[in-house]
Amino acid sequence: MSEYYTPKRDKNLYNPKSAETFKLSRSKIELFMNCPRCFYLDRRLGVGAPPMFPYTLNSAVDTLLKKEFDLLRKSGTAHPLMKKYGVDAFPAKLAQLDDWRNNFRGVQVLDKPTNLLVFGAIDDLWQNSKGQYMVVDYKSTSKPEEINVLDKEWHGGYKRQMEIYQWLLRGNGFNVLNKGYFVYCNGDTSVEKFDGKLEFNLTLIAYEGDDSWVSGTIKEIHKCLNSDTIPLSAEDCDLCAYRKAASEVLENK
Repeated sequence: MSEYYTPKRDKNLYNPKSAETFKLSRSKIELFMNCPRCFYLDRRLGVGAPPMFPYTLNSAVDTLLKKEFDLLRKSGTAHPLMKKYGVDAFPAKLAQLDDWRNNFRGVQVLDKPTNLLVFGAIDDLWQNSKGQYMVVDYKSTSKPEEINVLDKEWHGGYKRQMEIYQWLLRGNGFNVLNKGYFVYCNGDTSVEKFDGKLEFNLTLIAYEGDDSWVSGTIKEIHKCLNSDTIPLSAEDCDLCAYRKAASEVLENK
């Protein structure tokens, strides 16, 4: 067995016979959207996918951005990005923000019909002069081209992520605009040498969210969790394709 990965059976599994509230994270909703079978194996049967290696550089960028916006939050001033793109906004001052950024707490909403406690950790929240809130998500990468639009296949997950956050905040009684923003940090590799520092070009990408799908998806997830039938795989699920191929080879052996 690899020293880097030891399979663990998650004890926090869904039990259809239990009356206790079950926590459902934003990332597990995305897992269900990508492949119901992988979701069922993970949350009902306790067989999750092998963990991905942590994106420590991306986490460092997130941490530094939070520090930068928090300084402006204290002073009540707008960020240069807001001024550059003409956004009527400033970092919102809310006592709950530290909890909302915590991966294990986040913004929480109890969906009473299903008894699922849905939660997700936001990056930031801005507020305009009318008192309305805007969800803000930080993203970092390194591409040769400037990033101004979300037009790649994987960007669908980014958009759903923001819409879930909007749904969660509205469930807590906040007046949240459909329009949110992605602060996109693009690592610049065009410089002649490294000199021990990596510089980023920042762009602000507006996105008009629509969270109308969230409640229906939670109901579908609840139905999936209560079923004793393992769902079919998504057609493009690489992990399910691997499991199937490996199983067939082992059976032939």
